[in-house]
Amino acid sequence: MEYYELKIIFPEVVEEEDTGIIVADLGDLGFDSFQQEENILNGYISAISLKEKKTEIENYLQTLKNDLIKYEWSKMENIDWNAVWESNFEPIQVGDLCCVRAPFHQPSTCRYDIVIMPKMSFGTGHHATTYLMIENMFQMNIQGKNGLDMGCGTGILAILAIKLGASFMDAIDIDDWAVENCLENIKTNGVETKVSVMQGDASRLHATHYDFIFANINRNVLLENMEKYASCLTTNGEILFSGFLEPDVQTIVECAEKNGLHFVEHHTKDGWQLIRVRKI
Repeated sequence: MEYYELKIIFPEVVEEEDTGIIVADLGDLGFDSFQQEENILNGYISAISLKEKKTEIENYLQTLKNDLIKYEWSKMENIDWNAVWESNFEPIQVGDLCCVRAPFHQPSTCRYDIVIMPKMSFGTGHHATTYLMIENMFQMNIQGKNGLDMGCGTGILAILAIKLGASFMDAIDIDDWAVENCLENIKTNGVETKVSVMQGDASRLHATHYDFIFANINRNVLLENMEKYASCLTTNGEILFSGFLEPDVQTIVECAEKNGLHFVEHHTKDGWQLIRVRKI
């Protein structure tokens, strides 16, 4: 498949936590993968996605130029995505209990050792929102319960939920490549009989009722589908929402409250937010 590289050049060295918002925004615009080194952030997008989103991407990039940020495009072919990930993906440890690593890393001594080959899917544990979700899953009682991983990406949350004792998980993502990657990862982690992977969006949520839901997506999608999340959650069921920034917290909480989901707690990491709600 033909790909294009977007090279974003900052006036000085930047940390990954400082480019997180740009990565998230470009991910929403169709970019599949990113590499960062010193003052340069490289983003990769298929020719098909670029054609569909070119105007939106250019408009977004123009807003970045106000901060003296430069950018340039180049055409690429035959990218070895596994090599790209292997050069960037380091194991992630969340507290003392959970480690997320790739198959080419040595097994960890953590109680929960999760193997993820991320390829082009979101959800390796590196992004603050995924880290927040994993961290807060350990504070929930999901033993013997059924759950939903909405916008599952690599399937990391569904996998960990099963390892934490959940009975069954539905994992849904709108992207076909995420679904394929999730299927590969649940098999690698030995939970394929307890996770059902589906392609689609919130329109897939009908009569099924879940005891808990993980929704690490973005502000607009969460607000648009709040009613559907609430309707398929059992009484006393809980939802972890993430994928948004501090200014959006009040809006998300207010929308949740209008749909019978009561605020429980709020956490933050590197500017990204997580809220936990409960259906009463």
